[in-house]
Amino acid sequence: MNPLFSKVYCVDTGFHTGEENMAFDRMMMAAFLDGRFQARFGYGSCLWRFYAWRPFAITLGYNQRESDIDMRAAAAAGIDVVRRPTGGRAVFHAEEFTYSFITDSLAENSTHYRMVHEVIKLALEALGIRAEFCRSTLSGPDQVPGSGSVSCFTASARYELQVDGRKLVGSAQRRTGDILLQHGSLPLSVTHRELWRYIASPDGDARERVSNEMEQKSTTLEEILGYIPPYQRIAELMLQSAGVEHRLEPVVLQPDELSDFLEGYDYTQSIKQQAS
Repeated sequence: MNPLFSKVYCVDTGFHTGEENMAFDRMMMAAFLDGRFQARFGYGSCLWRFYAWRPFAITLGYNQRESDIDMRAAAAAGIDVVRRPTGGRAVFHAEEFTYSFITDSLAENSTHYRMVHEVIKLALEALGIRAEFCRSTLSGPDQVPGSGSVSCFTASARYELQVDGRKLVGSAQRRTGDILLQHGSLPLSVTHRELWRYIASPDGDARERVSNEMEQKSTTLEEILGYIPPYQRIAELMLQSAGVEHRLEPVVLQPDELSDFLEGYDYTQSIKQQAS
């Protein structure tokens, strides 16, 4: 089988604010859409990005109601609230490892969805974790959640990863023409479950229900391993796994090599990871 891509690029942008992180994904997708990325780095290529969040942030799916989240409570806690360019449900990005993947490809969305999670699965295996693909399928990638389905981590889509029946990786996609963006979250600790604190609902039972569902249906690296692997270790394993899965040696880019695609945002100075 021939590789899906002519070249594979990876960039680690480290820790940034919610707006900076989502702006990067939007602007890099735009650079693929108008051909600027391909003109410099080659057609049929893909870009993996690794990143994290300081301060913590909540992202809303592209079509999700802002009213699902208690903005005042989030602001009081110093939590950014931003909208993703992809669909799906709310995610509380706290102690986690985040990826994005962008490519120009005619392959089906499901092909890329599975391939991306194969890369993550390989990286998890190097940590001693045997993850499995979820078999269920959501009703649609852009469905608008109701009061009982605000969180991404209370439901699983086909090819997402789970351990012992509990979701470990949450991902979302957006395609425009031949350009596909996919990004997702790998929780390191249980902090992502605190999304319930910021749900805008006068019904206390609804918050408790979301809290219970997230505890029952999601898991984290710390729960599985008993410790939190360093961010950089996960990034290294993801880079190695991408090379294995794509059968190509990834080319590592520095953030400043992409700076002219980023419309005034400076990613050369990432926010340093704070000790837990």
